[in-house]
Amino acid sequence: MNFDQIAALAVLAAVIAALVHGRLRADVVALTGAAVLLMLGVVRPVEVQGAFASPAVIALAGLFVIAYAIEISGLLAWLIRKAQGLTRVLGSQAIWLVIAVCGSVGGFLNNTPVVVLAAPVVRDMATALDLSPKRFLMPLSYVVVLGGLLTLIGTSTNLLVNDMARNAGQPVFGLFDITGVGLVIALSGGLYLYFVGARQLDRPARFEEVMIRRRKLAEARAQRVDTKPRSNWLSGFFRFGEGRSTPDGSGDGVLGDVDLYEQGADRPLRVPQAAASITVFLGVILVAALGIAPIAAAAFAGAVLLILCRVITADEAYAGLRPEILLLIAGMVVVGMAIEVTGLAAAGATGLIDVIRPLGPFGALIIFYGVTLFATELLSNATVAVLITPVAVALAESLGVDPRPFLVAVMMAASAAFATPFGYQTNVLVFQMAGYSYMDFVRVGVPLNLVTWAAAMVAIPIFFPF
Repeated sequence: MNFDQIAALAVLAAVIAALVHGRLRADVVALTGAAVLLMLGVVRPVEVQGAFASPAVIALAGLFVIAYAIEISGLLAWLIRKAQGLTRVLGSQAIWLVIAVCGSVGGFLNNTPVVVLAAPVVRDMATALDLSPKRFLMPLSYVVVLGGLLTLIGTSTNLLVNDMARNAGQPVFGLFDITGVGLVIALSGGLYLYFVGARQLDRPARFEEVMIRRRKLAEARAQRVDTKPRSNWLSGFFRFGEGRSTPDGSGDGVLGDVDLYEQGADRPLRVPQAAASITVFLGVILVAALGIAPIAAAAFAGAVLLILCRVITADEAYAGLRPEILLLIAGMVVVGMAIEVTGLAAAGATGLIDVIRPLGPFGALIIFYGVTLFATELLSNATVAVLITPVAVALAESLGVDPRPFLVAVMMAASAAFATPFGYQTNVLVFQMAGYSYMDFVRVGVPLNLVTWAAAMVAIPIFFPF
């Protein structure tokens, strides 16, 4: 190994160790790694500049602003609150209908605000029916995450994989290219949660404990209301990263504050702002879907249009940018570039090929998905995307097949990992709200991983033949 390869590998190991340790913010870790690589000459300034100006970063920045405009307009909260009226007609099925709608919304909006707004509604609907909220809140989080698999903009992981594949010379994915695969996986996971997973969570004894905890929390908030001013509910969840949260609240995430649920669900509807925001958002989707402009250009233009039309102020737009996610992605792209330009990705692919070559492309896809899924349970989805995407391209080229099935596998597996309560910030939010145990997530999440893995192995070769 030459100096550049040793340096890139050392920085990568240090970044992973810091992310697993969780005491430092993920964006700070990624930027530190990028800075070290730049100072050592492993990557050039022009490559770092390209990472910070990549289409994935631009697209996410624009989409964050548009989504923030929709959130502060009160539209999403209003729609979810209206669903409460269905309880009188449909009973518990109304709760599942709300969960399904939230999953669909998760294909276009960041999953955290969707869960923050929907969680109190789902909880209250369950309580009104004398059902345990535990039976529904974990499925809510999981279904919204599964909804992120439906479109290219459903999660930052999809955009990041697409961006890195473009850097490797591969054709980019369209907005709805992955929808077929994502729909099969989401439906399979949803059916498992409805018929099997949720039933394992319905424990009346634990429900009584949750009710006691809720009353104590309400009493504590009432006691401090005159001495501790409430912060805006959005300031809490906007500190989360797109991917993972740390167990103790340090690093790139914090344990969910119950205040977030109550304040978020009560946001009033502002009709003019809501109408303008959703119109711009649908316009961005249409422009990107028809191929009139790339998603990065469409999202950027949509965000600027909202400011020019005074639907959202410039200060509000900056507040919605979520720089911690944008900088995390840019920093991890630089680390990924180092792995690729030094030849480490090709070397890793060669070693992997030696092991799975006898299995053929489909066998390689099964193992590759499993490796990505396992890595995502331990690392952030952005880290996994950066590490695995170059290997996916090199592996497919070495096997003489189209890389797109392997790239889609990275998108799906890097997001569809459910075995821990700290895999996603939405899991952390419901973890505290419903009083789940760690093993609740293991008991429901591990089978869900297996179900979605099997569904992906059926769907990917159909929609993306080798």
